[in-house]
Amino acid sequence: MKTHKKYDRFSRYYDASETFMEKSKFGKWRNLVFEMIPPGSSILEVGIGTGKNLPYYGKEVNITGIDFSVGMLDRARKKLKIYPEKKVTLLQMDVMHLEFPADSFDFVVSTFVFCTVPDPIAGLREVKRVLKPDGKALFLEHMRSSRWLNNLFLYAMSGVSIPLIGTSMVRKTKQNIRSLGFHIVEERNLFSDIVKLMVCTK
Repeated sequence: MKTHKKYDRFSRYYDASETFMEKSKFGKWRNLVFEMIPPGSSILEVGIGTGKNLPYYGKEVNITGIDFSVGMLDRARKKLKIYPEKKVTLLQMDVMHLEFPADSFDFVVSTFVFCTVPDPIAGLREVKRVLKPDGKALFLEHMRSSRWLNNLFLYAMSGVSIPLIGTSMVRKTKQNIRSLGFHIVEERNLFSDIVKLMVCTK
């Protein structure tokens, strides 16, 4: 089954499955991302999912949120009704094939997305293409650790997450970002070296 179909099927359970982590960790990390974005910015959020970042958007930013899963977007649209003051456009679109001109956005935001993109290099290449020359890409991602003991646990998790929703816990996301010529101007380890917040420029 294709990854987007897996997410369509799992979308009704997705938020509930992450409730504990969302309250204990993820919410704080999401806030770190969006407090970096000044008012008036144009933002593309790739893999917006069920709209978990909606509470953290500023009121004076213009956001385009895309996802390849109809089921996830349906959940995001329902949540968006709670925030009528926020300027958000939701579109069904694949990050590997973005339908925007080059140099379109001040910021591109990805939160826990590139663990799931079927071809992460293609997706990252598209992120770089649509980012303005002076823009920033903000990646909040989990990835393979440099510590073998951590990776034993991550590989075990992948044995469940890949068949269920196509998510790998052991992607080499930092290396992928660097391989496309992004400059990592800031890097924060949020949970060991497994969860990182990376601020990147072209």
